[in-house]
Amino acid sequence: MSLIGQVSGTPYIPGGDTPAGTDCSGLASWVANVASGRPAFGSRFNTGNMESALLARGFRYGTAPDAVVIGWNGGHAAVTLPDGTPVSSGESGTGVRIGGGGAYQPQFTNHMYLPVAFTPEDPDAAGAPPADLPPAEAHSDPVEAPPAEAHSDPVEAPPAEAHSDPVEAPPAEALPDGQPPVGLPDEGALEPPAPPADPGAGSDPEPATSVPV
Repeated sequence: MSLIGQVSGTPYIPGGDTPAGTDCSGLASWVANVASGRPAFGSRFNTGNMESALLARGFRYGTAPDAVVIGWNGGHAAVTLPDGTPVSSGESGTGVRIGGGGAYQPQFTNHMYLPVAFTPEDPDAAGAPPADLPPAEAHSDPVEAPPAEAHSDPVEAPPAEAHSDPVEAPPAEALPDGQPPVGLPDEGALEPPAPPADPGAGSDPEPATSVPV
């Protein structure tokens, strides 16, 4: 927690609530505030109202791993961070420091904890999922359907074959006046032929032959 790095080494100041220094319950207040998403300074509590103040910040009774744990009695308090690091103020005649007995000292009759895997001021852990939650199952990206097969443009029918102009018959050959066209009989030839002449017509009858009686 970067907060501890900022205030570590500052003097023990009873009732203090600034980065210049604080007492044991003031340090517990700062850690509880930051762990619950509140500003570190400006809302400190003490050993007399610590239980209600921690309940208001989401703390639970008892202790747990991977949690901010605060232990206290009527005259002292100390903190153990989620990674197990103890922090305190006023122990062994010193001010705020990393070390000491932490929240698990035998003298403490009260313990409360807030399960967190990281604190809002820890830039290295920002965005990490809580330790008590299983990681989200990885899903593969949906397989996209292949693009539709490109079709070639329809083949257009060839244009209709151009037809040449009809061949005109050559003009009839000019013939001399009165001469029928070539290849056609003349009008006289179209008259029916005369019947054959009777061989007995126009000759004298042959005299009858007398036959003796």
